[in-house]
Amino acid sequence: MEPYRIVEEYAAYFMTFSVVEWLPVFVNRETCQIVVDSLNFCHRELSLRTNAYVIMPTHLHIIVFDAELDSKRLTKAVTALRKFTGRQLSEYCTAHLPVFDRVLHAAAGRDRERQFWQPTRHPEAIYGQQFWREKVDYLHDNPCRKGLVRRPEHWRFSSAAYWAGERVESDVILTQLEW
Repeated sequence: MEPYRIVEEYAAYFMTFSVVEWLPVFVNRETCQIVVDSLNFCHRELSLRTNAYVIMPTHLHIIVFDAELDSKRLTKAVTALRKFTGRQLSEYCTAHLPVFDRVLHAAAGRDRERQFWQPTRHPEAIYGQQFWREKVDYLHDNPCRKGLVRRPEHWRFSSAAYWAGERVESDVILTQLEW
């Protein structure tokens, strides 16, 4: 059982979704677009709000909350997001990355054919503006720390450029947090 949980006392969370065995699945537009489209669907249909995000080759970081700050509905939306993206990305691997598909099959438990995401979401409650800023900076700086770009705004699948005011639109519908 995961020690980190979504609880009623907090509305916004920093989360990390990692691919099993740290497979570098997010190295092309198609796989990243599955996540982007899913986040936008969850915004429209499940009241999931994305505040900041970055999609790295092996994982993604997001700061999310429910539109009405409902922690139970947030839990359901995040679960639905992980299930749907896991299924879509597993199917992508079957069709386009057969070596990765074998790893996904090997990682599966008895209750499923394949496992895409590592079990943990590692949700960390955003308990104040300073902690929020630390997490936003952490996720936006991730591509720089890994040596993939020189500036966070240069990473394609990230909210860094949007929040820095360098790009009018973001791939993911973003929502500010009110303090």
